Amino acid sequence: MERQWVIESDRCMNAWKLGLSMAATLAIIFGLTTLVFTAVLFYLGLGLSIVTIGILVVTMNIGQWLLAPYLIGAIYKIRELKQAENPGLYQTVENLSRKSEISTPKLMLAQIPLPNAFAYGSPLSGSRVAVTSGLLQSLDSGEVEAVIGHELGHIKHHDVQAMMIVSFIPSLFLYIGYSFMLSGAFGGGAKKGGNNALLGLGFMAFSWVLTLFTLQLSRLREYYADRHSVSIVENGAEKLSTGLVTIVEQSRRSIKQNRQQQKNNTAFKALFIADPDRVNADSAEIHANGIADKKELLNQTLAKKSTHKDNFVEIFSTHPNIIKRLRALQEIS
Repeated sequence: MERQWVIESDRCMNAWKLGLSMAATLAIIFGLTTLVFTAVLFYLGLGLSIVTIGILVVTMNIGQWLLAPYLIGAIYKIRELKQAENPGLYQTVENLSRKSEISTPKLMLAQIPLPNAFAYGSPLSGSRVAVTSGLLQSLDSGEVEAVIGHELGHIKHHDVQAMMIVSFIPSLFLYIGYSFMLSGAFGGGAKKGGNNALLGLGFMAFSWVLTLFTLQLSRLREYYADRHSVSIVENGAEKLSTGLVTIVEQSRRSIKQNRQQQKNNTAFKALFIADPDRVNADSAEIHANGIADKKELLNQTLAKKSTHKDNFVEIFSTHPNIIKRLRALQEIS
């Protein structure tokens, strides 16, 4: 009884730390955003109204949020998956949605060979969970269930909305930077032009820094969605772990066969359960001596250690390092 209490306490503490990390990252992103917008308004002599800042950010994101699901649908050749086509998967989504205490999202099929899944949506389209044809062919039913649980975690935690908004902010500052650079090159006197050019470089550098915090937030939310899957799927940690190992290996094979298709299939990679652009690195970390058995491969992967190079590369990724992610799943199993 005492040991069980310690385990539950550790789980609660880890969940609390994860939530605090996400809140801190969001606070940094929006805090830095507000600070720099204030500087812009001051420089342009437009005042320091926080209302003006908020309206500008919100207005420029509404269009993207509303229309993104239709753009995603066109890029990934998505169609609705009817219940009669796959009643088992349909039932899985309904059961896990009920456990998650959310409305059942619309089940979609992305007709691409890359094994993956993602949650997306807007007020116009409603919440949606898409699985690729490659995922259904590569994973067993238990692994698919765990993947669906992960995606429902994103919906429950409103990750779709949060990342859609946050991911746009660095692009906004990059655009402002380019505007100042052009202003410096073609407008005003030499002194003012030089000042504008320097200001433009500063904005572009700030955009890059903000992107790193956005990527950090994305990685934290992946951990959080993993925890949700484990909480609603029986033996979810093992199912999701072997599923991730399979996704990485099958993605490597798929991308190797068609690299041009890879460019089209990774346009919205932040939505995916695994980053397609990291599959070669992730596969190199988990693949050993041609091992075919998923559980044996998983055990060997967990025995490895992330190198300093791995940790550095992870900073620029939308998803956590595969070894860290698998270990986190084992810790909460």
